[in-house]
Amino acid sequence: MAIDKDAIREHIRGILVALGDDPDREGLKDTPDRVARMYEEVFEGMNYTNDEIATMFDKSFEHESTVTKDMVLVKDIDVFSYCEHHMALMYDMKVSVAYIPKGRVIGLSKIARIADMVAKRLQLQERIGTDIAYIMSKVCNTEDVAVIIEGSHSCMTARGIKKPGAKTVTTTLKGRFKDDLQLQNRLMMLIK
Repeated sequence: MAIDKDAIREHIRGILVALGDDPDREGLKDTPDRVARMYEEVFEGMNYTNDEIATMFDKSFEHESTVTKDMVLVKDIDVFSYCEHHMALMYDMKVSVAYIPKGRVIGLSKIARIADMVAKRLQLQERIGTDIAYIMSKVCNTEDVAVIIEGSHSCMTARGIKKPGAKTVTTTLKGRFKDDLQLQNRLMMLIK
């Protein structure tokens, strides 16, 4: 599915009119085009399914043992997204992704690329974690995946309840991360 920039331009122009402004005035006349280009960039992930993202970033390598207790953790991956309820910015988001290799390891930059692409959709923070875990499981051929996300939501900080210090933390725990309390504790200690 390609993002329809012409439709975005038209609708943004309509929003400007609905707000009571003149879309032809100096400061606004290029705004519909700028917003369309911005949306194409920040919503790039909407062009791809989770399976397509897994294929895009499936750069994994054989790992010497088939079953290991070693954990791979990439933490503090900066991403941003837009909430599907208000189209409000989710910001200051830190994503941590851990997995236990099972015969394969993924290139570390690919983990950040997966997180970034998944976030570039109209999303819920909870779904970002679930989507990343699904893709990581598929690429790394392991069910042992954990995704922890902490972020701020402008739908809570800038409008409505207006609580600028509020943070949302979500956890997605799969495989051994779901059932092994020692592994969970080790993961949380490494993230802090």
